Amino acid sequence: MKEHLSDRAAAERQLHDRHMVTADFDQSPFTIAWEVTRACAFACVHCRADAQHRRDPRELSTEEGYALIDRFKAFGNPILIFTGGDPMMRPDLFELISYATEKGLRCSLTPTATALPTKERLLKAKEAGIRRIALSLDAPAARVHDDFRQVEGSWERTMNILRNAQAAGLSAQVNTTVTKHNIDLLPEMVSFVEEVGAVQWSVFFLVPTGRAQIEQMINAEEHERVFNWLYDLSNESTFDIKATAAPMYRRVAIERRKADAAEGEAVTFQGAGFQYDDGLHRPVKGVNDGKGFLFVSHIGEIMPSGFLPLSVGTVRELDVVDAYRHDPVFKDLRDVNKLKGKCGVCEYREICGGQRGRAYGVTGDYLEVDPACLYEPEAVGA
Repeated sequence: MKEHLSDRAAAERQLHDRHMVTADFDQSPFTIAWEVTRACAFACVHCRADAQHRRDPRELSTEEGYALIDRFKAFGNPILIFTGGDPMMRPDLFELISYATEKGLRCSLTPTATALPTKERLLKAKEAGIRRIALSLDAPAARVHDDFRQVEGSWERTMNILRNAQAAGLSAQVNTTVTKHNIDLLPEMVSFVEEVGAVQWSVFFLVPTGRAQIEQMINAEEHERVFNWLYDLSNESTFDIKATAAPMYRRVAIERRKADAAEGEAVTFQGAGFQYDDGLHRPVKGVNDGKGFLFVSHIGEIMPSGFLPLSVGTVRELDVVDAYRHDPVFKDLRDVNKLKGKCGVCEYREICGGQRGRAYGVTGDYLEVDPACLYEPEAVGA
């Protein structure tokens, strides 16, 4: 797999350079996450959604869902993630997926590791148009993972679902949230990501929202250490690695490439990432909250992301396309000149910009400095 990805590296760098200016995140998101329900059987200690055991009666109806998908299509061809809560707890899930697929959207699914994602339902998800399934695996051992998810047996069930997805021909993605409880266990995760044949390991860096608390976050020095470890791993792993909720990783990647580059060789962030057979390609430039990313909650709230839960209105009141393009919150998030502190003067602000949800979760201001970043910009010391 890695050889397959490496063979494309030069071509993808050219793709990034050619399309960097054409990916207009002012007009369209690259990824949309729709929280189709907040219902979930789990009670994870870091849950962004603060999920509930029962479905909210205010959830968007099936017909409202169809209308929303129509508006998503107006953006072009974004990736649409059916998420939750546990999306499998919506009885009309496969109808919604099929409708989105018919509209030409590229769909992925993030179920919870309950008894619901059976082999039959995974095949049904694939038939409906799901291209990739993503599951959370937060530790290489059942005890640590199950304590984190607060459900005994969830680790083993997650591994089984990932294996079943592989057998069903679904691309698999493993999501791991980095917190104080598992930072030292990350190297042991590699073999499990390999075992299930995952195309991508999406390493999430905790953002304090929902149930996730600031006390669970690793510090800035630990973030930097993990970023460098991930960069080293990316040069030898059999799967792609994506740092999620951590745009600072882009700066680390550039710095490391500069250190490795031959004299005079130009180095840029290869935002295009990898091209996948499932069509869920990496974006042509860095995505951030409200900047290439859009989130719609279970009751239709329009937000920059699930990690920055600031509603600018609901899809029952506003046109989601107009809100993404013109709402002041979204426009602020896409304007690097609005960033404060060292983020506002950083030479990497265009490709990074700091994680806006984390800035908001810690300071209450989504334009403030991301406290997880260790880097001191050149302008600060000038």
